Amino acid sequence: MSRLDKLDLNARLDDDDYQKRLVAAQRRLLQLRLQIGGLLPDGPEFGPGVLVVFEGSDAGGKGGAIKRIVEPLDPRHYRVSAFAKPSYDEKRKHFLWRFWKEVPGMGGMALFDRSWYGRVLVERVEGYATEDQWKRAYDEIVQFERNLVLEGVMVVKFWMQISPHEQLKRFESRRDDPLRAWKLTAEDWRNRDKIDRYTDAVEEMFKRTDHELAPWHLVSGEQKKWARVTVLETLVQEVEAGIERFESPSWGDGFT
Repeated sequence: MSRLDKLDLNARLDDDDYQKRLVAAQRRLLQLRLQIGGLLPDGPEFGPGVLVVFEGSDAGGKGGAIKRIVEPLDPRHYRVSAFAKPSYDEKRKHFLWRFWKEVPGMGGMALFDRSWYGRVLVERVEGYATEDQWKRAYDEIVQFERNLVLEGVMVVKFWMQISPHEQLKRFESRRDDPLRAWKLTAEDWRNRDKIDRYTDAVEEMFKRTDHELAPWHLVSGEQKKWARVTVLETLVQEVEAGIERFESPSWGDGFT
């Protein structure tokens, strides 16, 4: 059975549990963010960096989860980067180049709405990358993530999954709402016709890029309440573990 097939899309939270767990997780995340930024009294100068990577089904709830993560934080303490197709200049460089620029340093925090995994997903399925390029990318991605983690930037990866039926409902809701229609593109509709090819690519991605330093966290996005709380609580756990593992570099007084 594939990893997507094992995911329980029936998980639900009622309103009371949602509010209680959401507030608790947000408050704990705020405390951790201040801690790694060196902003707590008598705390360390800084902690590890945090890079949160979101991939998943179109309309799977990535934006809603990101919104709940940053909601309790000061805007100066995080950066959100959304990635679509590369520009002309970006295409002329290594595919990881445009992501490197947005990676946080130690003590920083960034959230990526889509990421370098486009190379082995949309670029693979749509033929934007050659077979040699996307096959080579698995090892390049894993080594890239390992380098970040070993140098003090934790990488927390989420895959948000919804059923085709729920996706269609959300597409239609966006289409009929003038203030949300911009979120729906012709490409979103086309991708639904290639669901089998995308599923194969996703499963191979999990198999080839799920590693100890940056494992994949699969989250059911079928109910938004469940998805948002699960993402927040998982992120809190990962940041707590990352702080425990972090080794602050000793640069000395002469470092400039």
